[in-house]
Amino acid sequence: MKVNVLKSEKNELELQIDNITVAEILRAYLEMQGVDFAAWRREHPSKPATMKIESSGKTAKKAISDAIEAIKKDCEKLEASLKKK
Repeated sequence: MKVNVLKSEKNELELQIDNITVAEILRAYLEMQGVDFAAWRREHPSKPATMKIESSGKTAKKAISDAIEAIKKDCEKLEASLKKK
């Protein structure tokens, strides 16, 4: 998976992500973390998605870091529950 940072400011990030599944999961977790705005768009199916994140409570980078950690924890819980069965 390829991610390019297009814009990086304290409370705003714009990323280019070539995997829309990852972009959508990240968007959902960012919204659960309470960011002000998280969305992605893709101009054409042959082009990568552009994701924009705006946060006022914490920096945008910290919001992404927290969302990724939450995703990892949920994946580990799911993996553990599947191993039990």
